[in-house]
Amino acid sequence: MIISASRRTDIPAYYSKWFFNRIKAGYCEVRNPFNPKQISRVDLRPENVDAIVFWTRNPHPMLKYLDELDERGYKYYFQYTLNNYPRIYEPNRPTLDSAAETFVRLSKRIGSGKVIWRYDPILFTDDLTLNFHIENFSEIAKRLTGFTQRVVISIIDDYKKTLRRLNKLNVGYFPNQENSSEIELLLKQIVQIANKYGMEVKSCAEPKDYTYLGVLPGKCIDDELIRNELNVNVKYKKDKGQRAACRCTVSKDIGAVNTCLMGCVYCYATQSQQVAVENWKKKESLH
Repeated sequence: MIISASRRTDIPAYYSKWFFNRIKAGYCEVRNPFNPKQISRVDLRPENVDAIVFWTRNPHPMLKYLDELDERGYKYYFQYTLNNYPRIYEPNRPTLDSAAETFVRLSKRIGSGKVIWRYDPILFTDDLTLNFHIENFSEIAKRLTGFTQRVVISIIDDYKKTLRRLNKLNVGYFPNQENSSEIELLLKQIVQIANKYGMEVKSCAEPKDYTYLGVLPGKCIDDELIRNELNVNVKYKKDKGQRAACRCTVSKDIGAVNTCLMGCVYCYATQSQQVAVENWKKKESLH
């Protein structure tokens, strides 16, 4: 079994202590995000966990626990989002200096093949322009040179709740169908920059095939990476619980919606920041 920790919240940033208490206990309980009354028990004993995939913007609080994870025999890798968008879009993200420093530290600790950079999602607004993305991506890539082998990109999905938030910000959001030519221009530049700094570019759950631009379809829960980097022989089985364009292999997510405090305007897993804060305040009872 592969554990996803988590698409729904940032466990490394906000719930590391909870996570390791559950590791010690050997299990956790997870609510169905579509039916909160339905609770399932997930076995976290090392003999029953093939790999753990961490999703985060700030793994710093988890670094002190990695020795214990290794000692207990767990295999894992990180999906590390680093966009460096203006605060209006990502109000609680770490600074670029802090995020890059932690990225490098983590990569030195576990290896560059096990820390995946996510420039995700890409959106265009009055201030998130083509030139902004090119300069921003280039600056981040330069800082991460030698400390990752792959960057994952995705184009923002026009979810209704995302559109509502962007409209409230009055930032001049441009829906994807209105800026397809700029998306192509950007992806060409991203591939060139990434290749310059020794990184491959893969996409995440993109309905459109951008292979002709050098962007290969990717898998965030990646059976090939798990076999090659973690030396764990897992077989591919498409996760039918994800979007149709998602190529991830099946995993069990142990996160909870409405619990992340990053406050990113484009987040699909947090409907209410106020509810997320209230849930976070209850975290001591989870420890």
